[in-house]
Amino acid sequence: MNIALLKLELDIAWRYVRSSRKYAAKSGAKTSSNPFVSFISMLSMLGIALGVAALIVVMSVMNGFQKEVRTRMLSVISHIEVMGVTGSMANWPEVLEQVKKHPDILGAAPYVTGQGMMVRGDGMKGVALRGVDPLLEPQVSDLAKLSKGAALSDLKAGTFGVFLGSELARSMNALPGYAVNILVPSSAATPVGVLPRTRKLTVLGTFDSGHFEYDSSVALLHLQDAARLLEVDTASGVRARIKNMDDAPQVAQQLAQILSNDTVTRDWSKVNRTWFAAVKVEKTMMFIILMLIIAVAAFNLVSMLVMTVTEKHGQIAILRTLGATPASVRRIFMIQGFTVGASGLLIGMVIGVLLALNVGVIVHGIETVLDVQFLPKDIYFISDFPSDLQWVDVAWVGGISLFLALISTIYPSSRAASINPVEALRYE
Repeated sequence: MNIALLKLELDIAWRYVRSSRKYAAKSGAKTSSNPFVSFISMLSMLGIALGVAALIVVMSVMNGFQKEVRTRMLSVISHIEVMGVTGSMANWPEVLEQVKKHPDILGAAPYVTGQGMMVRGDGMKGVALRGVDPLLEPQVSDLAKLSKGAALSDLKAGTFGVFLGSELARSMNALPGYAVNILVPSSAATPVGVLPRTRKLTVLGTFDSGHFEYDSSVALLHLQDAARLLEVDTASGVRARIKNMDDAPQVAQQLAQILSNDTVTRDWSKVNRTWFAAVKVEKTMMFIILMLIIAVAAFNLVSMLVMTVTEKHGQIAILRTLGATPASVRRIFMIQGFTVGASGLLIGMVIGVLLALNVGVIVHGIETVLDVQFLPKDIYFISDFPSDLQWVDVAWVGGISLFLALISTIYPSSRAASINPVEALRYE
């Protein structure tokens, strides 16, 4: 392409982008520029900027929620669980050694799980009982780091001590040193009929994962105490932690092929499959909905360029008579529209990135001023507005926005290129 011609096209397109009145004042020329065209151009630019900024912020907040909830989940649950098909695993020591041989496994530990009803005074609440080995548990979860009031290693077999989630302890008003009663589904025949089995437990401490669902429902016991309480002779399965949690599905599949058929292997994404699937669908729908805002703003460029072409009929005809080809005229208006769209995109990306990086501080300031809490802790998993800005999302938003701005220029620029200079100059 001729460099001089391209430079001329860029210069003309840039003059059309700038205020026509301002250029006319500098050149002393007379202009018939329509201020409404400049208004539409500015409106299109601001619309694209607003849509891009909103999309970047929303995607970042949703990424932050997903990452925060996932992190808090994985502080309580493990990356991979290997369970017995019947709910118990008599050969768990052998399975434990097989699991630990996998090169991606950082640690493994046995566990016992079951359901119970916790009672203290007039309070009664269903809980998820989990028996753990206090020496091996730190290899598969962060519960040892999250414990308060006592160390997880204080769980001793035969003492029936228990660690409660912080919200569970608060709802039961059970402080360290207090006693609580636990009722389990297993039943025993007595002279007065069949009654649930009950056991008194001593609260040693609490743990706070920041995940309301687990903090309000999980009770930790020693592995042997949980087995005795639930009347099982062995562990329910083996839990494992890997080097990269994103590789959990592949590692779980590999373990399933290695282990015997009487085991079931699942990873953390399957444990909360419904939640993660819902977040993925919601994220996709929000992306599509907010992208429509950008699309509407981008197609406003069509109106702006059509009005510009109508206004510049005479100038386009003169360019044609001076030797400009239809392709050259087409490029002029495509560059004009693309410049307006790219300017709006750049402004929106800067605003969106700045807001995404500081959304937590901004929301906290609004909550402080208005004395409200947007995310009540007892309703939502987390009470803060986390943000995880991913440049891949920014790149997707930028690329699609530029594409929409580009295709918006096709019809107006083609219309400008098809102008007949003779017809256009007939009444000039």
